[in-house]
Amino acid sequence: MLSFLKKNKVAEPANPNVLVAFLSGKVLPMEEVKDPVFSSKMLGDGLAIEPSSELIIAPCDGVISTIMETSKHAVGITAANGMELLIHEGIDTVALNGEGFELYVKEGDTVKAGDKLIRFDSKLIKSRGYQTCCVLAVTNSDDYPD
Repeated sequence: MLSFLKKNKVAEPANPNVLVAFLSGKVLPMEEVKDPVFSSKMLGDGLAIEPSSELIIAPCDGVISTIMETSKHAVGITAANGMELLIHEGIDTVALNGEGFELYVKEGDTVKAGDKLIRFDSKLIKSRGYQTCCVLAVTNSDDYPD
């Protein structure tokens, strides 16, 4: 379940299995992501957001378990309840080698729901021919069927 942010206020999850929206925009089912790795749920179930903003925030409390230091386009979070999340900005944006991305966290950082993770330049991403669809995959989604 996702609780959506309204007027930049972060909802405090009452349940550790509840995530807050990590980005403003239009929510898309995972099956509509134009990348077979995500749409087939190979990396886990989740959802995508076609962004209307350029700031990705932490959807929950947790620890930054992975960052893509060179490309800056993806972050992994291990939530306090053990849920493993991958937030991936754009499709094939790894090819930009970090151009147009700014990371606010490093591996091992503790984050709270609403903390800044990644800022991206959607105009630059689109100008290079890439899609800006942002994916959140629960990589251990079999453990969290709801």
